[in-house]
Amino acid sequence: MPLPKTSSIEIPILQELVATGGSDNLRFIYERLIAYFPQLTEAEIKNNRNKSWRSAVQKAGKILEQKNFIRRNRGFWTITAKGTSEVQTEASGFAAVEKEIAAPLSHTEVQEMLIEIGENLGFYAVSEFEFYDVVWRETPASRRISHVFEVQSKGNIDSAFAKLKRAYQNQRTKPFLILSSERDLNRARKSLSGEFQDIESIVTVLTFEQIRRVNRNLTGIAEIIKEFLLK
Repeated sequence: MPLPKTSSIEIPILQELVATGGSDNLRFIYERLIAYFPQLTEAEIKNNRNKSWRSAVQKAGKILEQKNFIRRNRGFWTITAKGTSEVQTEASGFAAVEKEIAAPLSHTEVQEMLIEIGENLGFYAVSEFEFYDVVWRETPASRRISHVFEVQSKGNIDSAFAKLKRAYQNQRTKPFLILSSERDLNRARKSLSGEFQDIESIVTVLTFEQIRRVNRNLTGIAEIIKEFLLK
């Protein structure tokens, strides 16, 4: 499947910069943007190292800088006041919807959303499989776990990383860590740059809110996607 158009990447970049307090390192932005485009496959992204994907994000960033929406400085991107205003304008049309879903998500609710996302993308998805929160497999009979998710609302992040590392080492499973808040991102990044640096480029770290956003957007086109997946 082709990569998303540059124009469709611009607003997600601004939204992510707002979510992280106004600025972030580009190498983390690459990873966080993937959640906005569930149609992308692991093969297309290649653990966030795909040159075409990086080029698309960088091109979108260049356009945003030309519009004075962001500032780029040696791989560190910062949103401007104009960029923040653009995000607010974009979100205004969805204000009523956002109010309806503003309640914090529970661990179980995120698990259910991950199952729905997996099923809508054609996977066999279950929760509490062995010692993992959620897993996706190609079919119910598949022995290999395709995607594994650890949902972290509280507790030890390093323990979650240890499980994800084991899943990757055993079957080259694509690992995801889902965090309850943006505040936990720094703790996760610290662990990935230290004890778990060998899987830093493998693990995708997302937040509860990103999962909610993906699930909401994907649900509206689920039936269409299933038509594409029919063999």
